Amino acid sequence: MNIIVTGSLGNISKPLTQQLTAKGHTVTVISSSADKQAAIEALGARAAIGSLADAAFLEKTFAGADAVYCMTPPNYTTQETPVEYYSRIAQNYAQALAKAGVKRAVYLSSFGAHLDRGTGVILGSHHSEKILNAVPGLTVTHIRPTSFYYNLYNFAGMIRELGFIAANYGGDDKVLWVSPSDIAEVVAEEIVRTDNAPKVRYLTSDERTCNEVAAILGKAIGKPDLAWQVVPGTAVREQLDAHGVPAATAAALVELYDSIHSGILAEDFYNDPSATIGKVKVEDFATEFAAVFAKSN
Repeated sequence: MNIIVTGSLGNISKPLTQQLTAKGHTVTVISSSADKQAAIEALGARAAIGSLADAAFLEKTFAGADAVYCMTPPNYTTQETPVEYYSRIAQNYAQALAKAGVKRAVYLSSFGAHLDRGTGVILGSHHSEKILNAVPGLTVTHIRPTSFYYNLYNFAGMIRELGFIAANYGGDDKVLWVSPSDIAEVVAEEIVRTDNAPKVRYLTSDERTCNEVAAILGKAIGKPDLAWQVVPGTAVREQLDAHGVPAATAAALVELYDSIHSGILAEDFYNDPSATIGKVKVEDFATEFAAVFAKSN
């Protein structure tokens, strides 16, 4: 198959590209950085250098493709709201897919995307799904992974400076965590599917309370008493503001964390008996976390 992969050499796109080229597929990887071209070609793929903001570039790149993997790169520096940003990229995807006549797409969405309010940045995925669902003749599967393990890296500085983790979720809140490698396996499965494609596919790797996660990470980094405190959203908002996070994004992140704390973000996941459970557990990620934490000294 002729497959387009967006996301450059990111945490999901790189292992996805490796899996697809190993199976003999013709893969083109879209990257905004010409510096990545050699590394992309070293994986046995072609490089298409351009921007997801350029619908004409996407249409040209998608021409002749059997399937496209679409993702929206995080962009916390934009002055757009998350919904505006996600919707703009999704509209570009939709236009390019329709004009290029692509029949199959897999979109990296998120758990909680079934909700039309109260999920912060995830609301962008909700609107993106609706935009892609409206493309004539396109069969699209929305991959809805849970919370990414690597989001825990955001707490490394706090752990070093304060000796604990704090957010407006935590403590005994149960959180579903997922590894990019597990996501890549599911995307690789779906992107080559030619019939009976599901509209939505949920996946996670592990489920632990935040206290359990803190204990596992703490043990790995030599801080066995590491705790995860729940603090008011106003305190989190103040920290985000102090670190220069745009106001709309800061508000959306606090709302997202509230939806994790309340449990509404994961409700639909638990209602889906076909949800995929991946292989990478918190203990596996803790080894990676410890290595990154040590290098950040």
